[in-house]
Amino acid sequence: MPIIESDLLGQPSRWRLQAIPVASTMIASSVTLLPFVSTAPVLPPLGLLMALGWRLLRPELWAAWVALPLGLADDLITGTAPGTAMTLWTISFLGIDLIDARPMWRDHWLDWWIASAAILFCALGQSAIGYFVAGGGAPWTMIPPTILAILCFPPIARLCAVLDRWRLAK
Repeated sequence: MPIIESDLLGQPSRWRLQAIPVASTMIASSVTLLPFVSTAPVLPPLGLLMALGWRLLRPELWAAWVALPLGLADDLITGTAPGTAMTLWTISFLGIDLIDARPMWRDHWLDWWIASAAILFCALGQSAIGYFVAGGGAPWTMIPPTILAILCFPPIARLCAVLDRWRLAK
């Protein structure tokens, strides 16, 4: 196994610094591919949760445009209408950029509120786009996965923090 220069300097490799956030978001989006049988949508959008977790944990890590390729991958993996996650995630990231532009303190509760607003926005947007693309459906079916997603954000944010510590380890 060849010795990498960053290993000699005692710094994490550049590949690990860049690949872990993207790979964890893609893996979270891929959870929908598991054979989980249900009569109603109950699985929260884990790709969105992971992307929000990374974006709120490390604002300098991703610019708002990163939501476009991540959203495209999520659209292709989950089977939603192409452009749905791309558009909604990008608007959410731009909203987070606007919040980050204001000099203020942020703690866990404020991050949870910001993520909840982004999750609610994406759920309503996905429901509206799905209504126009697929011809309708009961809007109440989006309530359980949205509530579950809001409640699942703190553990996902904690997972992002653990992965970030491993990502930055020497």
